[in-house]
Amino acid sequence: MAVVREGFAATAAAAVLHRANPAALDHCLLAYVSAPEPGHRQLAEKIGLTPLFDLGMGEGEGTGAALAAGMVKAAGLIHSGMLAALPA
Repeated sequence: MAVVREGFAATAAAAVLHRANPAALDHCLLAYVSAPEPGHRQLAEKIGLTPLFDLGMGEGEGTGAALAAGMVKAAGLIHSGMLAALPA
């Protein structure tokens, strides 16, 4: 199961987990990097998380994760051959 992470605070928490066990983030995705937080991009790169979106957004209180969740779900459906299951 994929875990979609968002925001600088969540990435900082992931960095602690990565330090303890780098493989623990194998199922994690980063929705976006926060534009007003330059350290967010640097930290994400250091722990190997590539953002799905880079839209110049600030802290969006879940907006990046909401966008990413739909995209990840659609990608999974397409990959599994269930394109017809996508809503019209």
